Amino acid sequence: MSAIKNVGEKITAIRQQKSITVDDLAERCGFTTEMMTRIEENETIPSLGHLIKVARSLGVRLGTFLDDMDQLGPVVTRNGDMRRGTSFSNKNSTARLNLDFFPLASDKSGRHMEPFIVEINPSTESDFVQSSHEGEEFIFVLSGAIEIKYGKSIYLLSEGDSIYYDSVVDHHVHAADESPAKILAVVYAPF
Repeated sequence: MSAIKNVGEKITAIRQQKSITVDDLAERCGFTTEMMTRIEENETIPSLGHLIKVARSLGVRLGTFLDDMDQLGPVVTRNGDMRRGTSFSNKNSTARLNLDFFPLASDKSGRHMEPFIVEINPSTESDFVQSSHEGEEFIFVLSGAIEIKYGKSIYLLSEGDSIYYDSVVDHHVHAADESPAKILAVVYAPF
């Protein structure tokens, strides 16, 4: 079972545990009931911003949807032990299929940051749909080059470069050219 499916299943389980209907959760999040159902049934990959709205509406941390275990102490992820995790889309549910997320702390309970290694494959699209959400992001380029559209500005980052920004500003991360890139991304979403 993939982690993508686990997100929808976890939303459904938490919603049912709290005796909240799909209609009520959709209203709290500002979504249509159809959209909420599609997220729960894994027909739509939620954006990070949408997932944050769901977490807040259910009264849980963002990491709750990504947790595998309840490890209270440090979590070590060894080289070669990374497993593919959750993929996030933006408002266009197919727009971020070129991003593969590998979580680095899904076993850590109570965390406030979400660290990922993200493999970014080149995209044939040039009209990227930006998204926004509460919180902050830090990105360090491990290999290749990426382009970040942030508001109306564009930032080109190469291996060894980093950027830290407020996630409430519309943004989009993608490969800068026709070559793949790999980044370390740390997302902080306030509870």
